[in-house]
Amino acid sequence: MSSFTTPLIVSPQSNGRDWKLYRAFSYHIGTKYGKNKITVPPGFLTDFASIPKFLFWLLPWWAKFNKAPVLHDYLYQTKRIMHRPITRKQVDDVFLEAMLIEWRHHRSRYFLARLEWLAVRIFGLWAWHKRGEAYYRK
Repeated sequence: MSSFTTPLIVSPQSNGRDWKLYRAFSYHIGTKYGKNKITVPPGFLTDFASIPKFLFWLLPWWAKFNKAPVLHDYLYQTKRIMHRPITRKQVDDVFLEAMLIEWRHHRSRYFLARLEWLAVRIFGLWAWHKRGEAYYRK
């Protein structure tokens, strides 16, 4: 089972949309102590889950504000895991895995995780190709 290894510590930014990561957090892919590890560094900016407005009513509040969307934002920006290039499909699959791990105690986790995964598969192409936005600020 995969795992997050550290807590998520963020602070809202003055624009009312972004949140700044104040402490790095890590995620092990595939197994709890697997060698494929993603570390999101401090200073990274996220907007958590960018859920289309017409889908937002389907999801509970906790589905937006958690580690999986931050991990997904980071991977969409860097397009790498441990300095190796990855595809958008691989990133979206890591997102699904992370949601299922993080939401393991919620009975609707499979439905909600697959719904969010489907949303990023359908609507994430623009974000994948977006360039020039500053995600790190000190």
